[in-house]
Amino acid sequence: MPRRYSLALIALTTTLCFHTGFSGVSPAAEVSAEDWPQFRGPTGQGISDAHSVPTEWSATQNVAWKQETPGEGWSSPSVAAGRVYLTAAVAAKAVAAKDDDPGDNDESKDLSLRALCFDAATGKPLWDVEVFTQAAKDAPKIHTKNGHASPTPLVDGERIIVHFGHQGIACLSTAGKILWRNRDIIYPPVHGNGGSPALVGERLIFSCDGGKDPFLAAVDRRTGDLLWKSPRECDMVKKFAFSTPLAIDVDGQQQVVSAGAGSVGGFDPATGREIWRVAYDGYSVIPRPVFGHGLIYISTGYDAPVVMAIRPDGKGDVTDTHVAWKLAKGAPNTPSLLLVGDELYMVSDRGIASCVDAKNGEVHWQQRIGGGFSASPIYADDRIYLLSEDGRGTVLAAGKKFEKLAENAIGERTLASYAVTNGSLFIRGDKHLYRIGRSDVSAASAAR
Repeated sequence: MPRRYSLALIALTTTLCFHTGFSGVSPAAEVSAEDWPQFRGPTGQGISDAHSVPTEWSATQNVAWKQETPGEGWSSPSVAAGRVYLTAAVAAKAVAAKDDDPGDNDESKDLSLRALCFDAATGKPLWDVEVFTQAAKDAPKIHTKNGHASPTPLVDGERIIVHFGHQGIACLSTAGKILWRNRDIIYPPVHGNGGSPALVGERLIFSCDGGKDPFLAAVDRRTGDLLWKSPRECDMVKKFAFSTPLAIDVDGQQQVVSAGAGSVGGFDPATGREIWRVAYDGYSVIPRPVFGHGLIYISTGYDAPVVMAIRPDGKGDVTDTHVAWKLAKGAPNTPSLLLVGDELYMVSDRGIASCVDAKNGEVHWQQRIGGGFSASPIYADDRIYLLSEDGRGTVLAAGKKFEKLAENAIGERTLASYAVTNGSLFIRGDKHLYRIGRSDVSAASAAR
């Protein structure tokens, strides 16, 4: 079976799971193959079936549009039905004065936590809505590789879910009207917020892994009401983490896989009950799990990350029985892994890119790309796209042989991951949102 066709089937299957959950059809609208409605796209695993995706660009070359963004934030773009969604934290004084200074946001300032919407075809701002306010006295100190608006928006049909970690979760209409807000799920953050919510049937599930008593939570997608909280067993001194959960199906049973400090586990999305657990020595876990070949793939976080392949069909503590293989060299702290066919791709925070056999962990190649990396890699058009923290996009040929096709710089710092549609890449820099691609090709698609 050709790789592209095989991946299209994988994407379709995962998208159906994303929208229908596991127990009947959701009222959410059907997502176009060109949409990128959540962190890491329609599959939640960085896979796109888009065509005519550009391989060469710069700050001026192959730029369909470039739009200044207010405030600060490292949420990745979500794209659906011809619109692009972001979140941002803007100095409240700047909002009142209508004179936003992106450099004016720090822990000493009151912040306006906002949801933003842009026209995907033109970059024109459509709406900019305050969701929460964050008082300076309550603002946590954040890491230099984080911000106050890091989780990626999730598009659920006609609803937009925005999450600000310990500051709350909210739902807006596509017109920017706030439908519900929940600020009652409290935990002590460390280094700010990070993990995005996952939609599973009628539940929005997200991690709340702060400085103590970490847990997983689920709220009703229609009302925002809390459905359950599941304490995470953790004997680590440092208990915080930022990973986004992933919904999977194992032998007809629904699971949500969530990685935290000290362990990764599979949880029942209906109740939050832990099904299985694998322990490891790691904290500040950021990468979202990926799934394929009957294996969950994770990276275990700081201080010495290890990539692990785990069979998710066990019960209880399966640390000694269900780990298929491990790989330490080249493992990332921050970027998520990327599974394409039989190959597992990764890039370390220090710029070592790797391709390994997904079934046994055998290394096909490892190459120094250079630079620092936080953004997660994506697959589109038989190519692997990487994005460094200094805004340099590296394009590789997918396969067991290393081949660099292009290297492209926009000249802006970026920690956010790509979004992709047919003919276009969307890149969030620290000051601008870019759509990379020919405007005559992608505008028609974006305006659908």
